[in-house]
Amino acid sequence: QVQVVESGGGLVQAGGSLRLSCTVSGVTFGGKYMGWFRQVPGKKREGVSCINPSGSTYYRDSVKGRFTISRDNAKRTLYLQMNSLKFDDTAMYYCAAATGCRYNGEALGTQSWGQGTQVTVSS
Repeated sequence: QVQVVESGGGLVQAGGSLRLSCTVSGVTFGGKYMGWFRQVPGKKREGVSCINPSGSTYYRDSVKGRFTISRDNAKRTLYLQMNSLKFDDTAMYYCAAATGCRYNGEALGTQSWGQGTQVTVSS
């Protein structure tokens, strides 16, 4: 059974930084595409960033230059370093195992989801 657990969210002032982590078990992590998504209540979930098994990364335009996705296969962990945070980054952030990445940062064929971690940016 695949388990995905996100952590690292919190309350931060605009301009600050947070690092999200996502630990995955029950699947061959190193061979998986992995993605970060976010969702605000009442709005559609949106892809934030995606990384393929080789380490190539993809981002939505609004986070390029501010967010960095990375993975540590030995630790079975996905990361999202978020710098220069803006109020509009406030959302519940989720990670998911996937089967592909789009150039706009959206992970495709998502298979397993975590419960999410809340990021709140105060203006």
